[in-house]
Amino acid sequence: MSDKKLAGIWMDSENAIVVKNHDIESAFKFFLCDPVKRIVQGGNSSENAANNAEQTNTAKFFKDLEHLITNTQELYVTGTGTIQEQFKNHLAETAQFKNLKVTLGTDQKMSGDQFLEKVKEHFNA
Repeated sequence: MSDKKLAGIWMDSENAIVVKNHDIESAFKFFLCDPVKRIVQGGNSSENAANNAEQTNTAKFFKDLEHLITNTQELYVTGTGTIQEQFKNHLAETAQFKNLKVTLGTDQKMSGDQFLEKVKEHFNA
């Protein structure tokens, strides 16, 4: 088992499952973190207000994920849609994560346990 701090995120535009092998102190075995949900607002009075709310909610979603992957050295991001690419670009523009090695994938929705196995497989753990 590597002592490298590794993490995986399965995400779509509303939810994320995070698996990692480290806490703040050290790397050990892979475990599931609490799921991260993105706030989705409806009923805005204008397209502009809706767009602003969307951007704000996405930024908060990304910040919540950043918090979970602090100190990660290698990240595997997968899921449906294009949000993984948006997140990868967001990390590249964030000083703390700009040197993080990020690998993108595409996967249909899966359970936390299924994703845990997928991350272990990805990192050969």
